[in-house]
Amino acid sequence: MAVHTRKNVTALSRSERRRLVEALLAVKRRGEYDEFVRMHIEHYVSDGEGGLRTAHMTPSFLPWHRQFLLELERALQRVDAAVTVPYWDWTRTRGASAAPWTEDLLGGNGRRSDGQVTTGPFAYAGGAWTIKESVTDAEYLMRDLGRHRDPIGLPTRAELDRALAEPLYDVAPWNSTSAKGFRNKLEGWGRGTGSAAWHTHNRVHRWVGGHMLGGASVNDPVFWMHHAFVDLQWTRWQQRHRGARYLPARQPGRGDAQHGRIVAREERMPPWNVTPADMEDVSRLYRYV
Repeated sequence: MAVHTRKNVTALSRSERRRLVEALLAVKRRGEYDEFVRMHIEHYVSDGEGGLRTAHMTPSFLPWHRQFLLELERALQRVDAAVTVPYWDWTRTRGASAAPWTEDLLGGNGRRSDGQVTTGPFAYAGGAWTIKESVTDAEYLMRDLGRHRDPIGLPTRAELDRALAEPLYDVAPWNSTSAKGFRNKLEGWGRGTGSAAWHTHNRVHRWVGGHMLGGASVNDPVFWMHHAFVDLQWTRWQQRHRGARYLPARQPGRGDAQHGRIVAREERMPPWNVTPADMEDVSRLYRYV
């Protein structure tokens, strides 16, 4: 299998933008896209809930979403083999009118009255992007870029650099309260209330608002561009900390509150038959430029 390239969304040609949008709409028409939304909702398990956490507030946040991205990318490539998922570098492209928020890509902000996105190919009025799987009843895609009632800013390069500087992948207690470790510094669970509690990855979800606020965030196609950039940071972290591996290497002991609730390096990550160790090296699959 040839190694494919994921580009910065701002570097896509007019043709690449059109083909990406057409592939996304085709996957939606086939019903596959809503399966991705359902899968993310199902695996959006928090610290306070019982059972296994694979997607969030957990060490497997990065490998789980890496596999998730690959599954979507393969669905797109079944429509058009040339399409790959671009990444949105929110440390550099920070405006609400630049890519990916253009008319020929994802469309712009939601309207003030109800958050409904009314521009671009994913606008409800166009008839091609009806929300079917969500935690609300709205059938239209919603956004609130920058959160107009209580403004919030996108993460900065300095904040991202603080995450990349962490020498260990993750640390106990392996959840949203882990104060050190690359995984939570990147995932972005903080202390306190309001804006102070959201960092890096999490803050971007808050900045976009609308459907990006919860488990149904996959309904907004920007989800994939955001997570491609998050995935790129894992690759950069590995390059900076040569030899550093996914942690924990083994399941916490039976007396540990996290025993059986997180995924160790060689354990499979539901719903797939892949392990975090399987996902550490993607050089045979794709590269970023």
